[in-house]
Amino acid sequence: MGISSHFDKAQSHLIITVDGRFDFSCHQSFRDVYENLPQVPQTIVIDLHNATYLDSSALGMLLLLRDHTGDANTQITLQNVSDDVRKILTISNFNQLFAIN
Repeated sequence: MGISSHFDKAQSHLIITVDGRFDFSCHQSFRDVYENLPQVPQTIVIDLHNATYLDSSALGMLLLLRDHTGDANTQITLQNVSDDVRKILTISNFNQLFAIN
């Protein structure tokens, strides 16, 4: 359980996978994934297929990721979003900030 990632430098593509609870306990490991990269990726996918829970701190972490990229050319996609998580993201207007699949 936790956060795992894969960075394809040649494609400038980062996949972050959330397994289990996406809450404050993941904060540091989530930040470590993207802050220590040699370059800001052009695309970032947050795979929530195995996420069992998402709270307000997870929303904050997603906003911090968006701020970190600081580049309108970076596409951030939330992928494999459950219906319950989609409701939270929609109520929070995150569908205006991220592509949600």
